[in-house]
Amino acid sequence: MAGEVVPVDLSPAVNGFAGKITLSVVITCLVAASSGLIFGYDVGISGGVTTMVPFLEKFFPNILRKIENAEVNMYCVYDSQILTLFTSSLYLAGLVSSLAASRITIAFGRRNIILFGGTIFLAGSALNGGAENIAMLILGRILLGFGVGFTNQAAPLYLSEIAPPKWRGAFNAGFNFFVGIGVVAAGCINYGTAKHTWGWRVSLGLAVVPAAVMTVGALLITDTPSSLVERGKIDQARRALRKARGSSIDVEPELEELIKWSQIAKSVEQEPFRTIFERQYRPQLVMAIGIVFFQQLTGINVVAFYAPNLFQSVGLGHDAALLSAIILGAANLGSIVLGTAIVDRFGRRFLFVTGGICMFLCQFALSIVLAVATGVHGTKDISKGNGIVVLVLLSVYTATFGGSWGSLTWLIPSEIFPLKIRSTGQSIAIGVQFVTIFIISQTFLAMLCHFKFGVFVFYAGWIVVMTIFIILFLPETKGIPLESMYIVWSKHWFWRHFVKVPQQNLP
Repeated sequence: MAGEVVPVDLSPAVNGFAGKITLSVVITCLVAASSGLIFGYDVGISGGVTTMVPFLEKFFPNILRKIENAEVNMYCVYDSQILTLFTSSLYLAGLVSSLAASRITIAFGRRNIILFGGTIFLAGSALNGGAENIAMLILGRILLGFGVGFTNQAAPLYLSEIAPPKWRGAFNAGFNFFVGIGVVAAGCINYGTAKHTWGWRVSLGLAVVPAAVMTVGALLITDTPSSLVERGKIDQARRALRKARGSSIDVEPELEELIKWSQIAKSVEQEPFRTIFERQYRPQLVMAIGIVFFQQLTGINVVAFYAPNLFQSVGLGHDAALLSAIILGAANLGSIVLGTAIVDRFGRRFLFVTGGICMFLCQFALSIVLAVATGVHGTKDISKGNGIVVLVLLSVYTATFGGSWGSLTWLIPSEIFPLKIRSTGQSIAIGVQFVTIFIISQTFLAMLCHFKFGVFVFYAGWIVVMTIFIILFLPETKGIPLESMYIVWSKHWFWRHFVKVPQQNLP
């Protein structure tokens, strides 16, 4: 009957469509995931550069004077709002570009946004490497932020949409794996260039290398079938599906499913940013925002940004501090590999919860060691032995993070939203991430100065909260096809009160 609302069977079998890991899908996912290199390189390079004497002499001579003053509290040596702005300005720019990326990604596709982001990052890297004053440094960081904002929004979407559902977690974790490679590479470069007067220029300028790799790679891949269907390019979507799933696989059922969902999305004439705030999408929105918000309150990025500063503060010396940052990066990278291997076997919830427990224990133990070793006011010289204990605890903490919250925070927002608001949901998630990173990175050195060892108790408390949050509110999503994801929300003890079974107005 005209105007009658009836349920339509829109979901495939829970096990998903047929598909196998093909050379094509591996290559395209590697290229898309390589965009994580630019984010990881930037995270790893910042802290090391800000400990280099030539860099400080040119831009922050007041910090050198603090270092030479033996009476300064060890926690307060690097407390400078301009210095932290050098790091955090990138993430403020990333916030702006990630929100703008939603509409652009829908209009031009995931692959083109990765390409665009890489190009902007190239320009920012060149400007930072040739900077002559703080204004050039900050402008370069802003351009880097625009590039990171675009690529961080588009790449996880690309990976989740192109990968077979059975291995989506592993393929999506590739993005975080390349983030880890970027962090380690940056640490090694900082270590090798630290003693040269032009070392900081090399460290900052070499960011053009991962940006070039990603940009050239993006020219060689096609867009995702979902994005192509969304833009009405059905024949290209069919060819992309055949390449991704294998020539022996009948891709028509999966293509028909994508077309069906795209038509439903287009039939609803409503602004995506308004649609996503509807009650029925509350579960996905809350989880996407909550997970990326809590990820930053683990304290991981401040450790990554300021690891050399922190290690130098606790008495390991400049070279040892840079080497320690490499060790942290390597621990993180190794754990990402392990997490990639087990995420589609043990599931998302298992990794979230076990990671949270281990991180809490490490942060709490770290605060105790620092309190005993440096005194309540941070004025006691820490022994090399205690410095090594600090390094071990941070290494275990970083490794635990990499295999759990590190990878899953990129995966979950990219897989839980329906197609019509997927790009918008990813933009909001990345935007929240950048806002939180900006605030935390801008305030961490001041917090370290005032809270001293208590700053790690602060993060440990948040880890308890976020682990309980996951236990109560995150359903398991492993192996569920993207367009059938609403099923897990409709069965959840709390979110089932919000989710509607998909319906279509039939003429």
